[in-house]
Amino acid sequence: MSYRPNITNVTKASSNDKEGLYEFIIKLADGTECRAFYNRFPEWKMTNISRLLKTPCPVCRKDFICRCMDSFTADFEGQMLGDEWINKAIAE
Repeated sequence: MSYRPNITNVTKASSNDKEGLYEFIIKLADGTECRAFYNRFPEWKMTNISRLLKTPCPVCRKDFICRCMDSFTADFEGQMLGDEWINKAIAE
């Protein structure tokens, strides 16, 4: 069984509207939290994602820094743009 991230909530942590840089905290259905960095120009693009060290990694089960979430960037971007999580987080 392979891991499938499922976003349940997104909040805006910080932003630089002039430069088009945004930082979001993404909460997943399995309790994992990630920090994602986006660049708005010329279109929304994820520049980096990392798991917050509150729970062990759901992929490798390490409780320290790992890069497992990088391999799911396409899944995250699809959900963030397709389900309009970015627009919802910015509107708050």
